[in-house]
Amino acid sequence: MDIKLRLEKIEMWKDILKQLEAHLAIILIKKGEAAQEGDLSENAAYTMAIEDAETTRVRIGEVKKIIRELEGNK
Repeated sequence: MDIKLRLEKIEMWKDILKQLEAHLAIILIKKGEAAQEGDLSENAAYTMAIEDAETTRVRIGEVKKIIRELEGNK
């Protein structure tokens, strides 16, 4: 892969990473708001926020791995 294409891909993935991190921040705010609603064992919004946060964290890890691999193949 040529250098220009690699740099474009790195920038694209870094943009995706920023979007995911911003999305995670929003999820964590929603999780906090849901936690204030009371009984967490019956709180669907809280449970969904936890699941969404975990899914987003996994995706962030995947994107970071892609970026590391692209940066390591210079």
